[in-house]
Amino acid sequence: MSTSEVVELEGHIIDSGLMERAFTVVMDMGGEFEVEEFRVGKHSDEASYCRLRVFAADEAGLHPILHELHQSGATLAAPTDATLQPAPADRVVPDGFYSTTNHPTDVRVDGEWVPVGNIEMDCAVVVEDEGEPTRARTKVLNAIEAGDHVVTGDAGIRVKPPERPRGSSGPFGFMRGGVSAERPSESTIRRVAESIAETKAEGGDVLVVAGPAVIHSGAGPALAELVREGYVDAVSAGNGFAVHDMERSMYGTSLGMDVETMEHPRKGHKHHIYTISQVARAGGIEAAVEEGLVDEGVMYECVTNDREFVLAGSIRDDGPLPDTITDAVEAQNAIREQAHDADLVLMLSSLLHSVAVGNCLPSTTRVVCVDINPATVTQLLDRGSAQAVGMVTDVGMFVPTLAEELVR
Repeated sequence: MSTSEVVELEGHIIDSGLMERAFTVVMDMGGEFEVEEFRVGKHSDEASYCRLRVFAADEAGLHPILHELHQSGATLAAPTDATLQPAPADRVVPDGFYSTTNHPTDVRVDGEWVPVGNIEMDCAVVVEDEGEPTRARTKVLNAIEAGDHVVTGDAGIRVKPPERPRGSSGPFGFMRGGVSAERPSESTIRRVAESIAETKAEGGDVLVVAGPAVIHSGAGPALAELVREGYVDAVSAGNGFAVHDMERSMYGTSLGMDVETMEHPRKGHKHHIYTISQVARAGGIEAAVEEGLVDEGVMYECVTNDREFVLAGSIRDDGPLPDTITDAVEAQNAIREQAHDADLVLMLSSLLHSVAVGNCLPSTTRVVCVDINPATVTQLLDRGSAQAVGMVTDVGMFVPTLAEELVR
């Protein structure tokens, strides 16, 4: 091994698994390491520290090791300023631009660490150094403007992954990530309810990401109750969710099935198309509520209680509704704004929208994902939302039980 670099790990690096991950990364990528200094925190609120020299055969082998260590929270022992290069054109980033994680991040500018605002994964970092103070923020690639000062490489960047909470006290103690069908449902729902109640008591916002299965399963009235009672501040969904929610209000069916009797009335399969037509004729969801066409349900409660909703369209949509955002970039921006405002996100049986919202969330935002299919929750975690708590259960049982815990 002919080249080396020294990195530092600091914080609760033992019980959070950071130190073990660092050792594994080095060895799996063909490098070697030597621990030059190691201090263990002796109390629960005391940080540990490890100074690690990493060896590789050459610079070409060392760089990817350092990159992986950096993504996990390791920093160079002798940090330098971040490298800034101007964007050559609108929507074009310089070669080697730094692609963000969803963890809190700082960049070093003129010897000072500057926090990166609006952190989310898979973005560029733009530094605005005109005026005081210097600011840094993420930008999606399609928002890059010619001349933006874009961070390139890994130098001068500090990533801070959330550390595993010590102990299990408090309503958020159970939120350690992972997915399991083995957790006791009622006790887990109770703790989710406690988390939502505490978020609201602290003045935080709760965002619900909902799929049509919420309506199909009969959980729509319970979710509507949560919106009405102020436990849900915003709803992110697709065209289908809103259509079937209003179809239930207008016809008592969801995708043509009577949600009470489970029967399929004559011409029931046309009810969702009729719903779209009537809402469009009224001029949109708000107008349909004001005219009395829609007098119950989630969308009704959103309108009457001034709760924000974003309906992001897809190529599969019937209609779509006038309120559905059909421009993909515009829909992404609307979802991003909702996600940045949220303090807790409850994802209910919607794979595509859950992943879309998850992509916009910093790793410090609490996330609970509920789906009958464990692959949905697993994909969310694999995509990078490692802070998510997964619950594999029927959303038709989960939402009414949650509402009962919160409201009654």
